[in-house]
Amino acid sequence: MTATWLSILPPLLAIALALLTRQVIPALLAGIWLGAWLLEGATFTGLGTSLLDTVGVYIVDALADRDHVMIVVATMMIGGLVGVIRRNGGTDGIVKLVTRWAATPRRGQLATGGLGLAIFFDDYANSLVVGNTMRPITDRLRISREKLAYLVDSTAAPVAACGLFTTWIGYQVGLVDDAVGKIGLEQSGFAVFVSSLRYAFYPVLAVVLVFAIAGTRRDFGPMARAEQRARQSGTVLRPGSNLGAGTDTEAELRPEERTPRRFLNALVPILALVVTTFVGLLATGSGSTVLEIMGAGDPFAALVWGSFVALLVAAVLSFGQRLLSLGQFVDAWFAGIKSVLYVVIILSAAWALSSLTEKLKTAEFLAGALSEALPAPLLPVILFVLAAAVAFATGTSWGTMGILTPLAVPLAWSLLQAQGAETAGGHPIIYASVATVLAGAVWGDHCSPISDTTVISSLASQCDVVDHVRTQLPYALYAGAVAVVIGLLPIGFGFPWWASFLVSIAVLLLGLRLLGRRVPDDARHSETEEAGT
Repeated sequence: MTATWLSILPPLLAIALALLTRQVIPALLAGIWLGAWLLEGATFTGLGTSLLDTVGVYIVDALADRDHVMIVVATMMIGGLVGVIRRNGGTDGIVKLVTRWAATPRRGQLATGGLGLAIFFDDYANSLVVGNTMRPITDRLRISREKLAYLVDSTAAPVAACGLFTTWIGYQVGLVDDAVGKIGLEQSGFAVFVSSLRYAFYPVLAVVLVFAIAGTRRDFGPMARAEQRARQSGTVLRPGSNLGAGTDTEAELRPEERTPRRFLNALVPILALVVTTFVGLLATGSGSTVLEIMGAGDPFAALVWGSFVALLVAAVLSFGQRLLSLGQFVDAWFAGIKSVLYVVIILSAAWALSSLTEKLKTAEFLAGALSEALPAPLLPVILFVLAAAVAFATGTSWGTMGILTPLAVPLAWSLLQAQGAETAGGHPIIYASVATVLAGAVWGDHCSPISDTTVISSLASQCDVVDHVRTQLPYALYAGAVAVVIGLLPIGFGFPWWASFLVSIAVLLLGLRLLGRRVPDDARHSETEEAGT
């Protein structure tokens, strides 16, 4: 199929309906139906067959993919793990421990951001662990679920995308290495990737903004209203929010009064999850350095192993201390799984729509429409916008990088050749082009309601997906605008990268002070109390 403007209609329909109705599943199904109908020729008779194919072909195919099945299994296993450590008192133990320091909303947000940085090696593991672990704590501190989802989401992909010991690096380096091999650059893909991190403005600024907002307690836009609601009334969720979990789940998982609240019963399984996943990456990878080994590892298999081992550890702790019987353990495990079934449904539909956008050549159309007559100094900015648009429309950062990286590197080289500026030793425009495809993909993935990481962050935080998108979008737009105007634009004209970073961070903080308003703590968490603890 030739890429045309029609190819952008399915994702646009899904995004528009999700934002208008605040119902993600019907919106995704509508987008899949439209995409299937277009693939079948947009005929009258095709309306019926494409409707049946929505589930019978595209969602089934999405679930038949090995990596997708791995993600589903890991998500359900971690959901079951969360149920068990909630029922055996471990979660309450962590809440009790953390709230000794995080006794105010400000400290609670800083603790959430810090935990997000600590689990740096995989964005899925980050979102699932941080969201589920911190949710009872942030609820007690009257921090809105929208803010929790933002803190989780903005310390997941941005951190994993820039880290050298993450599940992302093998995929990214592989793409860059293949693209570099097609031009006259005398550098390896890994060397180009490392050099490109100097220009990864958006991921860095997104993380800086998280801690700036948490530290200053300033918010703006819909997030400020959500935080005001949570502080004043203790309503951490918007009334009418759609979480997809049964209302009786919390009652099923509440530990008995006699159950001791020991934080080790939660901490040890979580550490087992982290360590096993890390070891799994090393075991499935290969190479001469730790970075190469991790990069070549299988992140999905490692996450499944980690979640299973963590569940076994939780079982040993629960039975060994006689906290749960076998029946209670199974009930808690299943109750935890029920809480993430909504995630699985949305992920399946999002994957199906992403597959359709690939067949409709949505990314190719956007790339062709936006990549004509590019001036070299503006190339990083244009590539960021292009990657952001593709990731937003398709809901996948990895897919966006896979499509645009092989196009961006040769394009940057050819533009430099036309100006006689290409050098075999590398050029800032080359590095910035690699970095901005990565950064733009992360931005689009952050803002898209059909993104799998958006969905996982929302559901791990038990926040309505559309509420998460609406409240996070202004922050992503703000950090993205600063990254483009203050960071990337000067780079194209020879401004030093380190100076652009310093100015960008200064502008980001100044703008937050001007735009944001401080959301006061409630009477239980006064500034006097915070100063004294």
